[in-house]
Amino acid sequence: MGKDGLIKLNTVYWGLLLFVVAQVLILVVAPRIDPFLKEKDMEIPSLPSEPIYWWPGEVTLPDGEVIEVPAHSAFGPILIYILAAAALLGITLYKIPLQALKVLLRLLFSLLFSWGAFIIGVFYLPLQVAVAIAIAFGIFWFLKPFVWLHNLVLILAVSSLGVVFGRFITPWTAMAIILALAVYDLLAVRYKFMLWMADKLSQINALPALIIPRNYSDWNSNLREREQIVELDPNAREYSILGGGDIAFPCLLTASVYFAQHELRSAAVVAAFGVMGLVSVYVIQAVFLRGKPMPALPPIAVFTLIGLLIVF
Repeated sequence: MGKDGLIKLNTVYWGLLLFVVAQVLILVVAPRIDPFLKEKDMEIPSLPSEPIYWWPGEVTLPDGEVIEVPAHSAFGPILIYILAAAALLGITLYKIPLQALKVLLRLLFSLLFSWGAFIIGVFYLPLQVAVAIAIAFGIFWFLKPFVWLHNLVLILAVSSLGVVFGRFITPWTAMAIILALAVYDLLAVRYKFMLWMADKLSQINALPALIIPRNYSDWNSNLREREQIVELDPNAREYSILGGGDIAFPCLLTASVYFAQHELRSAAVVAAFGVMGLVSVYVIQAVFLRGKPMPALPPIAVFTLIGLLIVF
C-alpha cells in the first residue's frame, strides 16, 4: 500500500474511533442521569417509547392516559428549529463580514464546549470540579484551538447534546429527525451549501466538525494559524472533515433508545449500526467517489434505522 493509501486509512480510523468514543460516552453517561435526578430530587416526565409525536399538545395513549407533549419532544418543532438555525447561520455568514462574526461565534462555541464538558463531568465529579474543568476547556479552546483539543471538546459537546435531549424524545421521533436531516444533508452537499458554510466557518475557527489531519504532526497545530481547512480537491486536502451533526444525531438516537427501554444492550445495538453506517460512508467515498465530499448522514440513517427495527 502506498503512502496516500496509508494516509486515507489513517483519517478513516480516526474518524471511526472518534465516532465510537462519542457513542461510548452516551452509553456511559445515560445510565447516570436518572439516578442523578433522583438524588437531586428533580422529576422530569418520561415519554412512551413507541409513537412519533408530530406536534406539541395533548395526546391520548392507547390505555386512555392523556399526556402533554412539549415542543422539545415533538418532531415538527425540533425539525423547524434545526432547519431555521441552518438557514439563519447561512444568511448571517453571507450578509455579515467574517471578521465581525469571528469573536461572537468563537464565544458561542466556547460556551457550548464548556457546557458539553460540564454535562459529561457533573455525573461523576463534584460540582465545583466539573465547573472548573468545563471553564478551563472553554477558555483554552478560545485561546488555543489545537486540533486535538477541538476534536475533544466537540465530542464532549455532541455527546452531551445527545444524552440530554435523548431523555425527552422517543426513539422513533429521533429516527424521523435523522431521516429528514439526511435528505437535507444530501441536498446541502449536492448543491454545495454545506461545503460553502463549512469553509466560511473554518475561516473564523468556528467549524462544528471533527477535523482529522492527514499528518500526525498536525494534531498539535493551532486552527487559528491555518488558512485553509476545507479543501474540495482530494489530492490537496490536508484534513478530513466529519460534521458534528453526523455524530450528534446518531448519539441522540442511541440515548433515546436507552431511555425508552432502560437497557444498555438495545442502545449498544443501535450505536453499533451507527458505526457500520459510518464505515459504509468511507467505503462509498473511497470506491465510488474517489475521495470527493459526500453526505454522511444518509448511509448512517439507513443503518441506524435497521438497528432500530431490530431493537423494537
